[in-house]
Amino acid sequence: MMLSRREMLRRSVAVSSAVVLGQSILSPVSAADDADAALAKLGWKIGPQIYSFRLFPFDEAVKKVKECKAASFELYGSQPITKGSEIKIGPGLLKPENADAFKLFKDLLAENGVKPHSMGVCPASREYFDFAAACGFNVLNVEPKFEILPEVSKLAEEYKFYIGLHNHPKPSIYWDPDVVLAQLKDASPRIGSCADTGHWLRSGLVPVECIRKLKGRIHSFHIKDLKKTEKGNYSGGDVPLGQGEVGIADILKEIATQKTAQAIPFSIEFEAHWDSNQPLIAEGIEFFKKTAKEIAG
Repeated sequence: MMLSRREMLRRSVAVSSAVVLGQSILSPVSAADDADAALAKLGWKIGPQIYSFRLFPFDEAVKKVKECKAASFELYGSQPITKGSEIKIGPGLLKPENADAFKLFKDLLAENGVKPHSMGVCPASREYFDFAAACGFNVLNVEPKFEILPEVSKLAEEYKFYIGLHNHPKPSIYWDPDVVLAQLKDASPRIGSCADTGHWLRSGLVPVECIRKLKGRIHSFHIKDLKKTEKGNYSGGDVPLGQGEVGIADILKEIATQKTAQAIPFSIEFEAHWDSNQPLIAEGIEFFKKTAKEIAG
């Protein structure tokens, strides 16, 4: 059957519209798949440090993790599991009398489609290793006294975990990467740095230079971006990743060149706008994924 010119034009427009419509529907999924592939290629995980949502109980905070479009996140150890509950996230959930609360914890993770990729900053004690093992992750971020590092090394080897020595700002004991390196000399290779980019800036250090110093011994990140506030300091100056003075893109480019022992969890710790920071964290995750795709090629 011969088609009229008008009919051919009509069908052409219909096909073109369908293609455009298909692209508009599929592109977000395709973009998400591309980002996931880039993260897998680089061996990176990205999500919030749930301490960013410390004003909320865990059952509300974990929903915010999902809203950030993150697949994983970092736990912290004093968040009530529900509003008004005396049961907190941590090893106490493994007590027989808290079996129902631990089940609720696992159900909340499953319902929201997210998993913990690390926990911190927490004690470097066996009970926290046991809790992490029960939850299915193997990274703990800690700040132990120097003298107990040999015991932490033994636990890391026993459990096959990776331990990040976290740097709070100066004068905390691990604020300087040179101090971290000195303590790592006799430690298990499973002990490394939990690189807190914002705290380095607050301590007067250049974060990307710290990353270079710690080459091969970075096991995790508390990743922050900061701008100076009107008070002239960085307290409360958290901004979405890529919008501050930390140099996030340069840090990601540098860490991509380094050989790492395992998939690195990056946890965004946003210490400002406590009641409404979820969209800002989500914006940072989007920047992180975009940069990861550019780096992965």
